[in-house]
Amino acid sequence: MFFMMGIMDGRKDFDFNQTMICSLCGRYGRYQVFMTYTVLSLFFIPVIKWNKHYYVQTSCCNTVYELDPELGKRIAHGENVEILPQHLTGVGGGRYDCSYKHCEQCGFTTNEDFEFCPKCGRRF
Repeated sequence: MFFMMGIMDGRKDFDFNQTMICSLCGRYGRYQVFMTYTVLSLFFIPVIKWNKHYYVQTSCCNTVYELDPELGKRIAHGENVEILPQHLTGVGGGRYDCSYKHCEQCGFTTNEDFEFCPKCGRRF
């Protein structure tokens, strides 16, 4: 008798709609909330999930923020909540207003306060 087990990373997107004006690019956008996790599978059936992290990605400039875990759990349970700037942390450890900038043309990412992309010259 043998067992087929595996450990892998997963991602779950949530059906969450909240419009906002982006503090980085100044355009209207929408928050897209997702969760990343690690899972132990037995015979391709997920058994245990751990290492859960909740993230928010903006639809306008694709900036990613880490979401407060308590608020992320409420969204996962289907509650109607509002995401405020104090609930978001930049992936690099900064607060909401000092997160990374992402160039839509070349994909360059920086946390510096550049007005133009240093790689391709396009305006952030």
